[in-house]
Amino acid sequence: MEGRANSRGEPRAWPAGPVLCRGCVEPLIFLANFALVLQGPVTTQYLWHRFSADLGYNGTRDRGSCTNHSVDPTAQKVETLTSHWTLYMNMGGFLVGLFSSTLLGAWSDCVGRRPLLVLASLGLLLQTALSIFVVQLQLHVGYFVLGRILCALLGDFSGLLAAGFASVADVSSSRTRTIRMALLEACIGVAGMLASLIGGNWLQEQGYANPFWLALALLIAMTLYAAFCFGETVKEATPARLFTLRHHRSIVQLYVTQAPEKSRKHLALYSLAIFVVITVHLGAQDILTLYELSTPLCWDSRLIGYGSAAQHLPYLTSLLGLRLLQYCLADTWVAEIGLAFNIMGMVVFAFATITPLMFTGYGLLFLSLVVTPVIRAKLSRLVRESEQGALFSAVACVNGLAMLTASGIFNSLYPATLNFMKGFPFLLGAGLLFIPAVLIGVLERANHCPEFQQFSQSP
Repeated sequence: MEGRANSRGEPRAWPAGPVLCRGCVEPLIFLANFALVLQGPVTTQYLWHRFSADLGYNGTRDRGSCTNHSVDPTAQKVETLTSHWTLYMNMGGFLVGLFSSTLLGAWSDCVGRRPLLVLASLGLLLQTALSIFVVQLQLHVGYFVLGRILCALLGDFSGLLAAGFASVADVSSSRTRTIRMALLEACIGVAGMLASLIGGNWLQEQGYANPFWLALALLIAMTLYAAFCFGETVKEATPARLFTLRHHRSIVQLYVTQAPEKSRKHLALYSLAIFVVITVHLGAQDILTLYELSTPLCWDSRLIGYGSAAQHLPYLTSLLGLRLLQYCLADTWVAEIGLAFNIMGMVVFAFATITPLMFTGYGLLFLSLVVTPVIRAKLSRLVRESEQGALFSAVACVNGLAMLTASGIFNSLYPATLNFMKGFPFLLGAGLLFIPAVLIGVLERANHCPEFQQFSQSP
């Protein structure tokens, strides 16, 4: 397999070494997200039942109790504690990940993508091992936060995604980049659906520990794949110091350094657009399991698994929709359609009091995830080949900031609005999605800018 020609027309030199597949990052992303989705709803439900036991709440969610809409103060306290500890985990991960993911991503431009993939895999492995100790030994739930911090220190899932998307940018052309990135996101979705279907039923039958053990086994396999099977995509990997300000400086320079081949305004506005989209996506994801566990829906573990599978289905349907819509529409209009369906789904969630209506909301999200691959591809075309790692480190930083913002807004707003409108956070999310819709439309009108056209048409 030969690499693409570089900007001077010279063939790209692939690093030598026995590898299974050069640049084949999809198995890594699949296994990582399978393990994370397997653990996510299980962790939320474990916290719910742990706090219920501590507070003496029997946690009954039969159909009779669901028809009673009176407020139970103990149930409210359980929901609030669960929501707040989810916030603590996300805050711990962000505060460390803000430094580590940006540092490691820019570092990968020099040393290659494989070291970051291995480190991030080890971090996820360590977090899962700590979760097993919490569940098996009934340790304090604060160890969940410790595991999240240690994972973030080694790059976290955002670092894995940064290396993955940078690898795709390394080996794809400008013409195929959008669909390649959508394919990578589809791997996230397929893994999420399978993990959700398995996890919900498994939890119902065998309790909390076994899903964590399966996640641990998958993460061990993923770490071995990253270390020994992944083929490096950086054409000339060179040794570089990790702890240096140069890596962070390279990210800042993307946005502040004037260059004729890029528009700083486009970089900044597309980054803002993806920030808002990810904030709403992660914020809704954080509270959906809690929303479904409590009245009036009162879902059990099996229904929560089906709901989580439906939540990940748009990764696959969005890939198919993107591929079909690209034949007749520009990427920008595909993204706008995706945002419209996302807004409708959020509004339905806000008023869902019965199970069929909740699944209707999930159905309306079938094109909601065409937005992020479109924006990532547009960002990737605005920087040089040697800046792809720095760019996707910046996107990982945006992802971490969006995670913190999402947790801060949704996990704080959810318990605060239980008394007057339980679904209010979803309405807020629908309103926030008008921001990227406007930004993407404005940028489409402005893309005749000569400096933008010059670089966006480069290979």
